[in-house]
Amino acid sequence: MDEMERYSVIPHKNPREIVLLRGRGCRWRRCRFCDYHLDFSLDGQANLALNRRQLARVSGLYRRLEVINSGSFVDLDPETMAEIEAVCRQKQIAALHFECHWVHRQEIAPLKARFAAQGVEVKIKIGVETFDALFRESYLDKGVDADPAQIAAYCDEVCLLQGLPGQTAQSMKRDIETGLAHFERVCVNIMQKNTKPIQPDPAVIQVFRRQVAPFYWENPRVDILLNNTDFGVGGFSNDAQ
Repeated sequence: MDEMERYSVIPHKNPREIVLLRGRGCRWRRCRFCDYHLDFSLDGQANLALNRRQLARVSGLYRRLEVINSGSFVDLDPETMAEIEAVCRQKQIAALHFECHWVHRQEIAPLKARFAAQGVEVKIKIGVETFDALFRESYLDKGVDADPAQIAAYCDEVCLLQGLPGQTAQSMKRDIETGLAHFERVCVNIMQKNTKPIQPDPAVIQVFRRQVAPFYWENPRVDILLNNTDFGVGGFSNDAQ
C-alpha cells in the first residue's frame, strides 16, 4: 500500500503545485546519503496508473507545476510524460519544474524544446548537495564532475544538502551563496536519517538553525526544508518493486 502523499500546493515563495510521481528509479543510485530511489517500480502500467491519479489532481492554480519522482525526469515512462503534456495543455501550465541528475544533462535541451513548442517553460533542478567537490565526490559519491558555472549552463535551480558531518556555518553559507550566484533558486534540504551509511549530525543541524537559516528564511529565492516532507509530499511507500 502506498502511504506517500503525492500531491500538494506550495503557496509561499515561487507558488506552485507539486506532484511526486513514480518511475523506474534513479539510475545513479550510488549516493551514500540517499535512499529515495527505493520509491520505484518496474511495473510500467502500475506506475502509469499511480501517476495519472496524481496528475488528475493538478488544478492549474498558479499555472506552475513541479514534477518530482525520486530520480530524474528520464526515469518516467513515455506515457507518463505524455500525461504531463496533456495536463499542461488542459490546465494552462506556463512553467514546469523537473529534477535531473548530472549524468542525464544531455537530455535537458530536448526536454525544454519539447515543452517550449507547447508554450511551457521548463526549469531544471539538480541535486548538487555541496559545491565542495572533494567532499561531494569522495564522501557523498554524488557523480557531479563539474564546477558551478558548468552545472548552471544546464540547470536552472540547485538543491543543497546540509546538516552533514564535517559541515560548518561557514561552509553551509558559502554553498548557499554560491548557489544564489549561479542559479535562479536554491533549495536547502536538511539531512534526514535513512537506511544509507551517511547520517545527519544533530550538532551541525543546530549550527544551521542558529547561524545559517536566519539569513535565508525570508529570501524569496531560497527554500529551506527542515524535513523532507515540508513541501507536502513524501512519506513512506512499500509498493516499490
